[in-house]
Amino acid sequence: MKRFILTGAPGAGKTAILRQLEIDGFSVVEEAATDVIALWQAQGVAEPWTRASFIDAVTDLQRQRQLRASPESCDVQFHDRSVICTAALAAYLGSAVTGALSQEIERVRSENIFRTEVFFIRNLGFIVPSAARRISFEESLRFERIHEETYRSFGFRIISVEPGNVIGRALRIQEVVRQQLG
Repeated sequence: MKRFILTGAPGAGKTAILRQLEIDGFSVVEEAATDVIALWQAQGVAEPWTRASFIDAVTDLQRQRQLRASPESCDVQFHDRSVICTAALAAYLGSAVTGALSQEIERVRSENIFRTEVFFIRNLGFIVPSAARRISFEESLRFERIHEETYRSFGFRIISVEPGNVIGRALRIQEVVRQQLG
């Protein structure tokens, strides 16, 4: 199975594109950070990303989801973010790369879990705040740069998916995948 990562700034449209890819018949794996934030906020933690254990919680949920994703049921699978995104998140937050995060990055790299081409969903020129997304557009641009630098530092090749409608962006990704897989 070929696993591809979708990444980019908060609010760039990754989840909408992932939904379209799922509708188009592809296997998808949800991102973890938003769900960790939502759960912890429901438990009364207003800003989960300020907790020391946040990065490890995201890393653990990503690992669980990646391991549970059924490889035999599909040829191509799309992941909404990855552990490399968690490393970028740690850098953005000024957090240390934890032992758990380092181990998971090493596992993913040594087992060649993901293709080295990463679909970088470019920002839409604005951001819509949510309970989990409390970031200004300017800060999202900084986060976007950190993501790109982090992926490049781990040897990934960036494939830009420029702003546009969801269907067009999903078709662009599918076209690249067809070319990559021959």
